[in-house]
This record gives sequence, C-alpha cells and structure tokens, in this order.
Amino acid sequence: MKKLGFGLMRLPQKEGQIDIEQTKKMVDRFMEAGFTYFDTAYVYPGSEVACRKVLVERYPRQSYTLATKINAWMGHPDAETCKAQLNQSLERTQAGYFDYYLLHALQRSNYKMYDDYGIWDFVKEAKEQGLIKHYGFSFHSSPDLLDKLLTEHPEVDFVQLQLNYADWENPSVMSRANYEMARKHGKDIVVMEPVKGGTLANVIPEVEEVFKKADPNASMASWAIRYVASLDGVRVVLSGMSNLEQMEDNISYMKDFRPLNQQEQATIKEVMDILNQVDSVPCTACHYCVPGCPQKIPIPDIFDALNRKRIFRSESADQRYRQKTEGKGKASMCIQCGQCEAACPQQIPIIQRLQEAARIFE
Repeated sequence: MKKLGFGLMRLPQKEGQIDIEQTKKMVDRFMEAGFTYFDTAYVYPGSEVACRKVLVERYPRQSYTLATKINAWMGHPDAETCKAQLNQSLERTQAGYFDYYLLHALQRSNYKMYDDYGIWDFVKEAKEQGLIKHYGFSFHSSPDLLDKLLTEHPEVDFVQLQLNYADWENPSVMSRANYEMARKHGKDIVVMEPVKGGTLANVIPEVEEVFKKADPNASMASWAIRYVASLDGVRVVLSGMSNLEQMEDNISYMKDFRPLNQQEQATIKEVMDILNQVDSVPCTACHYCVPGCPQKIPIPDIFDALNRKRIFRSESADQRYRQKTEGKGKASMCIQCGQCEAACPQQIPIIQRLQEAARIFE
C-alpha cells in the first residue's frame, strides 16, 4: 500500500457545505495515482456522507481502504448511543464494512469512558462479525498512558499518532516518545497531523529560507510529510487535503516515495532548532474545543490570528481576529469553565492563551 492517506476532515467548502464536485475530482486524482487509504470519523461534520457520495458510490469496494472512528467523549453520550455510532457510520457511508476502525482521540481526560462503555469488547465483536477488518485507536497523550493502553490491549492492529518534526520534542505532544513506545510494542503506525493542521505548509521566513536553500523546488509540506513517512513502522501518513493543488503537491513526492537522506535529515534538525525558539500556540484547528463552548468563542481562529501575529509577524492578524470573532465570542468573553481544555488533544492551556489574545487584540 502506498504511504499517503486522504484525510477527509478538512474537505473543500462551498457556501458552508462540503464541495462534493471538487472532492470527487480530488478522489479521482488520488485513486488514479494509485493511492487507496481514506480516513473519516463519526464526528467530522458531513464527512461520512460525503465519503459515500465521492467514493463508495463511484468505486468498487475492494479498490480502496476506508477508516472511520467511534467517539465516546464528544457530547458525552452513554454506552448505547456510543455503540450506535458504528451502525450510523455504516449507514452514512454505505461501505458495508470498515477496513480500519478507531477508538477516537484517546487521552487522559477520556480514555476511561471507552472502558466504562465497553467499547474495546464492542469493536472486538464487530471485527469477529466482519463489520471491521482491523481496529486500533488514535492517541493524544503521554507515552506512559500509551504503554498502559497497549499493554492492556495487545490485540490492537495499529495506533494513530500525531507525528511531525515540529512536535518531535514538544513536551505537550511528545511525538518522538509516543512513536518509540508504539514501536516498542511492535505496532504499525498511522500518522495524523504531519503538517500540523497546515502550519508546516506555511512556515516562518527563517525556516523557509533553510528549506529553500536545501531544495529550491520542494514545497514546505513535502518536507513535513516525507519526514514522518521515512520513519520505520509507519504504514500510512494522513494529509487533510482541502483542494486539488494540495493533492497534486502531495502526489508529486509520494507517488514514488523516497525517504529522507542523511543531508535532508540534517536540514530538518536545523529547522527544529529554529522552531524550538518560537512561542507559538500548537493548535491544529481540529475544533474539538468549539462545540461545547458556552460563549461560542471560535478558539482555533483566535489562535490562528495569535500565531500570525507572533510567528509570522503578519499585519493582517488584527483584521483576521476582528473578522473571525464578529458576531461570536471574543477572547475576553471566556468564563474559564475549562471544557475546552478537557477536549483539547494538544493539551493547550487554552484559558491562558485566550487571555493573551485578549491583551493583544482587544
């Protein structure tokens, strides 16, 4: 299997809805280039239905592999509602079965819910029934918890981890330590957030200069994706592509994938040293923090503006902040209830960062 996977989380939009026609073109290009792995989730708005329209209804079932996820913590359902997600996902996608099925975004604040609801046994039974072929979990926490989960559930087929060069030594994400723990348990790895929610495709000038000097023709995203695809044990690297241009760029260097050589690894190390000096908010715009916010604060948009101001020194950051908070909650309206921090896979001190944004923009 080729190593590039199509993440269906950030699909192109048209008038506030997923642009089905553009997504069809992207799927066609992806399949034409020989790639087969598609990743969605029960909680990605409209994604599973879009998957049916752009993929399932248009291609033979054996020609692609499809992954989706069961979520025990978003919306805090009970065991019965949580388990019902599998049938709802099958109904939405009409895929018949899922090649890969994941317990979604396990972290310290929610992993016990999957135990309490009996989800581990539930997915094991679903596998025995042929509704899923392989199961695993996506993970956003520390290596000691990953060790615990893999020790208690050695039967899982794979682990999905957030790996990228910017987070390799990040103390809140711990990409390297989690990667090494998964490999210690002999697990294959699916990589998520290799471009860190698009951040590593639009790097600071100092970083771009280093990359351009090493290879004037390579895109910023190509460095990020090739870095993680070069790691031992990585089965597939997910890229949340939002337009055909991103798709073409990814295909150009992943169709005939070439691992980073020693000189290219040294270039990445130089870039990592530069990034370690920058105080940015490690937000990937997953939006898990947004639905439960009582003040309707567009947290990822505010952090995007904050990063643009601090890292990229962008003059448009203030305007972006005003646009994104118009008619919604401003950073200063945070009541510090903490639900966002409990939902955040990146363990960001969101309340503190919103206070910073309020001081800078208001």
